[in-house]
Amino acid sequence: MTDPELSRPQLPVAGLTPMTTLDYPDHLASVIFLQGCPLRCGYCHNPQMLEPRRAKPDEWAKIEAFLETRQGLLEGVVFSGGEPTLHADLPLAAARVRALGFKVGLHTAGVYPRRLSAMLPHLDWVGLDVKGPATQFDAIVGRLGMGAAHQESLAQLLASGITFECRTTVHWRDFDLEDLDGLALDLASQGVEHYAIQVARTGQCLDEAYARPVMRAPSTADLQALVERLQPAFRRLELRL
Repeated sequence: MTDPELSRPQLPVAGLTPMTTLDYPDHLASVIFLQGCPLRCGYCHNPQMLEPRRAKPDEWAKIEAFLETRQGLLEGVVFSGGEPTLHADLPLAAARVRALGFKVGLHTAGVYPRRLSAMLPHLDWVGLDVKGPATQFDAIVGRLGMGAAHQESLAQLLASGITFECRTTVHWRDFDLEDLDGLALDLASQGVEHYAIQVARTGQCLDEAYARPVMRAPSTADLQALVERLQPAFRRLELRL
């Protein structure tokens, strides 16, 4: 049971993955998706999670009741979205999850560095979305100032000692192999040790243009060759197709 002295958070839940081995490396985890995101990435495959809303009174209670049935079965719980750091009650929710005996993971684009800082004491692992090179970050996410905020969050993670992974979702409308090569090497030079490159899903996109084929897109073999060349720069580098 959670500590009764911890008040119940108010979080708008967009979905729940009861069990996964993919969203928290090397851990069996559950994923809680939260509603609302300030970004408008064209390739976004969860557009239904973008618009913010108020939490219903019983939403978190249902999540917590589910997690209580998974004690001893799952190792971790990951907060995802949307953009979970949009919500002020996220640190409280993370504290309650830890009180149930789970490790806590977070998926974030790092666009709210102050809220990420408040979360750090409650986190065991972070997956940081790196949307693209610094010069293209704001254009990819559709909002100004996000690249600078993201860089602040990356600096926090590098200084924190928390295990984290940077990951880039690649859509060839946004950048090419040369851009990806430069981005990866820049991250490595800053001290990032774990990096994942994942190819965007095009079955459902916020911008329908992103669902259409890109004529200049590199082949899978070209992408795999780039990843092989980049391997020595990281302790762990994955390609997720």
